[in-house]
Amino acid sequence: QVELVQSGGGSVQPGGSLKLSCAANEYGFISAMCGMAWYRQIQGQERELVSTITADGASTYDDSVKGRFTISQDLVKNILYLQMDNLKTEDTTVYYCAADLCTGWGYNRWGQGIQVTVSS
Repeated sequence: QVELVQSGGGSVQPGGSLKLSCAANEYGFISAMCGMAWYRQIQGQERELVSTITADGASTYDDSVKGRFTISQDLVKNILYLQMDNLKTEDTTVYYCAADLCTGWGYNRWGQGIQVTVSS
């Protein structure tokens, strides 16, 4: 089945940077998806959409991260990335990558989640 494996989380001070990766296996080529996305889930809140990207590179961002985060993908290596710059304490949470498998159900395949912590 399609699998998404995340890496790249960690702890940084405010203003620092992290880069998250989401590697898809051979059953889930990013180029064939209807979209890839990054979500995050802050404690006590529903999972929220952070950024999306299509196979042709069109992207969207939540206002809270616009200008600070950059979504990208390597269609040859089959890896989705999220470059996070100028991190703020409120960015602290678990981040998930997700794929829209073109089933009509939206983003229905998820990575395992990875912790990002921003603190002094």
